Amino acid sequence: MSTDPKTIELLLDRLTDAGDVTARKMFGEYGLYCDGVFIGVVCDDNFHIKPTKQTADMTADLEMAPAYDGARPSPLIPPESWDDSDWLVELVRTTALALARKSKKK
Repeated sequence: MSTDPKTIELLLDRLTDAGDVTARKMFGEYGLYCDGVFIGVVCDDNFHIKPTKQTADMTADLEMAPAYDGARPSPLIPPESWDDSDWLVELVRTTALALARKSKKK
């Protein structure tokens, strides 16, 4: 099963206030980027965001699951949480900032 393009449209619509959020097709699924920073994937219509120390409290109650076979577990953002745009936008922005800082340190 692969992700329905309508799922990507819906998610991108919910993230318009997070910055320049884009989706790139990858192996039949999608990678999500915020302001050019890879922040997560959408696989089988499920949104997995990369875990960071800065978002640990925000994602503490979420299921940790691999996005695909062989992947490390990551927070799975359930579709019902997509409707909480303030929380979702803050999560995506915080994740992007944390990962951008991490990559600059390397």
